[in-house]
Parts: sequence; C-alpha cells; structure tokens
Amino acid sequence: MSGIPHDHYEPKSNGAKWLHRRLPVVGLLYDTLMIPTPKNLNWMWIWGIVLAFCLVMQIVTGIILVMHYTPHVDLAFASVEHIMRNVNGGWAIRYIHMNGASLFFIAVYLHIFRGLYYGSYKAPREVTWIIGMLIYLMMMGTAFMGYVLPWGQMSFWGATVITGLFGAIPFIGDAIQTWLLGGPAVDNATLNRFLSLHYLLPFVIAGLVVVHIWAFHHTGNNNPTGVEVRRSSRKEADADTLPFWPYFVIKDVFALAVVLVGFFAVVGFMPNFLGHPDNYIEANALATPAHIVPEWYFLPFYAILRAFDGEVWVVIAASWLTGGIVDAKFFGVIAMFGAIAVMAIVPWLDTSSVRSGRYRPMFKWWFALLCVDFMVLMWVGARPAEGIYPYIALIGSAYWFAYFLVILPLLGIFEKPLPQPATIEEDFKEHYGKSGSNGDNAATPAE
Repeated sequence: MSGIPHDHYEPKSNGAKWLHRRLPVVGLLYDTLMIPTPKNLNWMWIWGIVLAFCLVMQIVTGIILVMHYTPHVDLAFASVEHIMRNVNGGWAIRYIHMNGASLFFIAVYLHIFRGLYYGSYKAPREVTWIIGMLIYLMMMGTAFMGYVLPWGQMSFWGATVITGLFGAIPFIGDAIQTWLLGGPAVDNATLNRFLSLHYLLPFVIAGLVVVHIWAFHHTGNNNPTGVEVRRSSRKEADADTLPFWPYFVIKDVFALAVVLVGFFAVVGFMPNFLGHPDNYIEANALATPAHIVPEWYFLPFYAILRAFDGEVWVVIAASWLTGGIVDAKFFGVIAMFGAIAVMAIVPWLDTSSVRSGRYRPMFKWWFALLCVDFMVLMWVGARPAEGIYPYIALIGSAYWFAYFLVILPLLGIFEKPLPQPATIEEDFKEHYGKSGSNGDNAATPAE
C-alpha cells in the first residue's frame, strides 16, 4: 500500500536511529500497524486475524504434542492415549489442536467466500489471491497428514483411500503412490513421513502468510464497495482510510475474542463432536469400516471425487476419447483437484468490470446458490455412495463447475450492475452518517 500517502516511521532517539539504519524492524512494524485501511470494512474482514491466531495456535500445540507422540504403527495410538490420560493438560492441548483445525477451515472458507463475493481476486490483487489459494492447498495437505497420525481406523483407511487416488494417474500413478507411502501400502514409513511433513508444512504456510500479507499491503485492502482508495492527494486518501491501529486492531481483537468464546466452549463441552467414532478404534488393516469418511472440511471435494462414476456420460466420453486412459477413478481425481483449480483462476474467469457483488443483482443469486451448493456437497460427502446421494453429488458438482466456467463469464456480458459510489468516503457517509467521516464511528463499521 506504499502508493497511498501516509506517515512513515521516523526514529527520534539516537538508539532508534542506529537500529533503523541497520535493521528497520521497528519501522516495518510501525508501517504495518499504521497502514491506511479502507474505513468501510465490515465484519467479514475479521477472518484474517482468526486465521493468523489459528496458525500460531496450531504450531504451538503441535510442538507440544510431538514431544509425547511416538511415530510407530505399534505405538502411535497408545501414545495419543498417553497424551490424553497421563500428560499434564495433555487432553486440553490435544483437543485444542484437533478442534483448532476445524476453526482454521471454518475461518478460511468464510475468508475465501468473502473474497469471491466482494471480488477481492480482481486486478491488481490476482497474485494475492493465488498465494491465498496456495496457502489453502498447504492447509489441506497438512490437515490430511495430521489426521493420519492418531492411527485410528478412519486415519488408516482415509490414508489408504486418498493416497490410492494418486495411483489412478496413468503411467506414473503407482510410482507416485509408492513414493508417498514409502512402500507398497500404508505402514510405518507412511506414518514417519507424514509426521515429518505435518510438522514442516505449517512453517511453510507461515512463510506464505507473510508473503500474502506483504502482497495485499502493496496493493491495498479491498473493501465492500470494491472502489479503490484515492491516491492523488494525502487529503483524499485520509478521507477514504483510517490507520489500522487502533481502529481495526481493536475491532479484530474483539471479533477474535467472540470467536474464541465459541471455540473454547466446543473444546470444553463437546470436543469430539466433529470427530468420527471409528477413529477411536486402533487401526486394523484387516477390518474395513462400513463407510470411510474424511474430516468435514474435505467433504465437498470428496463428494465431487465420488460423483463421477463409470455411468456418467462425461466420464464415458473422456474414456472413449483417450482410449481408456481416463477412467472413472482418474476423472474423479481430475474433478476434485479441478474444483479447487477453478477457484484459483477465478480472476480470469470473472469478466465483469464491477468488483463487488453488492452492486451485481444477478450475481447475488448465483453466488447464494453456490454457497448452498457448497453446503449440500459437504452434506452429501458424508453420505454413503448409494441410492439418491450420487445423483445429488453429481448435480452439485455440475453447478460448481458451471458457476466458475460458464455463469461468471456470461454474467460479465449480460448483467446490468447497480450504480457504485464514487469514493469510499461517500459509501461510509451513506452507511454511518456524516459524523463518521472524521472517524467517530470507525471502531464499529459493521455492515
């Protein structure tokens, strides 16, 4: 956000000047806290701090847990029970870490869908969006490998099913699957390498988060109107923005406190609500669970994976065109990863000149249907692949791809947007009154 005129850090004391010339860390912190931020941000902009808190919480609790965990197929399950029963506060650390993953994904989904609605992916923020999607992929990989570590029934069979997907890749699939597992099947080598990667990837995520924050600090925050901050003069920029400290820091900390009240209520009173009962049974390669289900945050994409069986016409066509190379299993893998890929390339799929969904009346309805579709896919992903459920999953999958690949491009051509405010200051005055233009109401800019 260097293009927006604002005060920069100026060291006063000799010691501060000495440090600033050699390591301008205080100046970097000052510029981050005092960065001009659009004054009309609503409560959907609080998920960034929740995500940052979750990342730190998961790293800290993970480091403590690994001190007591034994990565061996004969001892892993017992070591988790040891943490729960014998380590001082071990049960709390494990439940915080376990439910922290769920809070992490709740926040990231709200963060992503907020970006999709308000057009945070549009120029000049495409790189920021791509980095965010890379963080999301890293989160999915980290969560998957972490789910294997307790070595319960669902951990073992979930690892078997998911790693088996890579075996569906023509020609090189078996080699990739063997490399992932460290052998021909899920075993001790798998557990060791999954622990290693589960421990490493959060630090990679932390590095990407720093780049993500740097990226949007350079381009500036998006806001509910999608109108850019005026940069032609200091006076105009000040009319559109407020310093991040104290206005938005206090707002974010308050929102985080509210979220954590609900989180610790879950940890304290219903910590196993989102877990699967079969995962409290030690892994047994000779006893397959009746229904293998991944964690809830993978369910929408798991539903897409299963939706494309050998009876779907597009799968039949793909198999015929490729001479049988693309079978139903491989097509499902392509569809699952493709469902994430279309989100990543949405900056180039959305053809509308209007950034914010607030001023796009037709877009609002299609986007609302996408949100419902995501929840339906999550629900059907937890159902058995029989009866009517595969048809629901197929319809949901078809809409997911249609939204990104067909509807968004066409909306930019046919949709007539509503009038937009000329400036952020104009929108702020409209919502919070003229007294808000000097920051009086800025501490609570809820829409």
